[in-house]
Amino acid sequence: MNDILTSLLGFWEETGFYAFFTTPGSWKCLVMIALACVLLYLAIVKKFEPLLLMPIAFGMLLTNLPGAGLYNREIFAEGHIDWSMLLSKGGLIDYLYLGVKLGIYPSLIFLGVGAMTDFGPLIANPKSLLLGAAAQLGIFVAFIGAKYIFGFTDQLAASIGIIGGADGPTAIYVTSKLSPENLGPIAIAAYSYMALIPVIQRPFMMLLTTRKERSIVMQQLRPVSKTERIVFPIVVTIFVALLVPSAAALVGMLMLGNLLRESGVTERLSKTAQNELCNIVTIFLGISVGATATAEALLNFRTIGILCMGIFAFIIGTVGGLLLAKLMNWLSHGKINPLIGSAGVSAVPMAARVSQVVGQKENPGNFLLMHAMGPNVAGVIGSAIAAGVFLSMIPAA
Repeated sequence: MNDILTSLLGFWEETGFYAFFTTPGSWKCLVMIALACVLLYLAIVKKFEPLLLMPIAFGMLLTNLPGAGLYNREIFAEGHIDWSMLLSKGGLIDYLYLGVKLGIYPSLIFLGVGAMTDFGPLIANPKSLLLGAAAQLGIFVAFIGAKYIFGFTDQLAASIGIIGGADGPTAIYVTSKLSPENLGPIAIAAYSYMALIPVIQRPFMMLLTTRKERSIVMQQLRPVSKTERIVFPIVVTIFVALLVPSAAALVGMLMLGNLLRESGVTERLSKTAQNELCNIVTIFLGISVGATATAEALLNFRTIGILCMGIFAFIIGTVGGLLLAKLMNWLSHGKINPLIGSAGVSAVPMAARVSQVVGQKENPGNFLLMHAMGPNVAGVIGSAIAAGVFLSMIPAA
């Protein structure tokens, strides 16, 4: 009888329920589990970036269950991998997280994004590059604010700034290199704000443009030849890799994916990059990033600062694109609708759709989507270049 009671007591002490009652600060795990459930609600019911927010939220749920041992922060302490500890006590998510830590998942996501992206509007209207560049203003303004207002390190400030590019994989890539201990809050902020782009951008679009400007109908874009579509990713890869070598991984994979799409001879590879590969990597990336959102990483003053500066970066990026578009409209004597400037943030194609919706509300016969896609895809390239600039100028953690 005593043996049975001892066995039952031993089993009880191994459960997570026992850990909740006996571990100091276990209430924080309950808070994180509740937060994970809120994110799952937003992903499933409200459809806020569900493809990535759901795996992130579930990864957060798993990592905050006491005793599960799926993710061990100490293996990746101070930005370094303790390989001996990984082999001896590593959990499932520890191994999946290697794809984040080594920069594999974000690059593969960019491969899929490139295969899904039509750069035709950008090629047809090269001025869109300027709007994409202007929308990256939020990245550098947020970097300065995070550093001098909140006193964050250069590494964390750069990771926060990249949120302003509205590009989740880029934010994850930079943070995994410069400030891996803050990967959880950075990823949650980036993807939450991306899902809220229609809410965040619309007030500033209305504030900074007149009804007359929002009603401007732009001329139809010229047709883009197949040769131009094939040459474009090759030229961009060479130029960006030579200009900012640190951005070569992201831009190179983005352009490889686009070349698979446009070449016409690798349809199977293009479809695989767009669908199976991208979906698999998205699951692994989301779970791994969500697992870094532990109570210690999220429930602190630093996270509040990250959330504040993240939304500030989005706003400044939107404003930067709108203001340059207004200037271009003035220089072109009213031929450019300033709304397309807000699409310079690289949330493809959501930001372009917001420009379309706002413009069409003022003028039902206005179709801005293809015009807005130019700055939108330029923003993807711009955020990757900005990431390369940070990685080349700021030493890794």
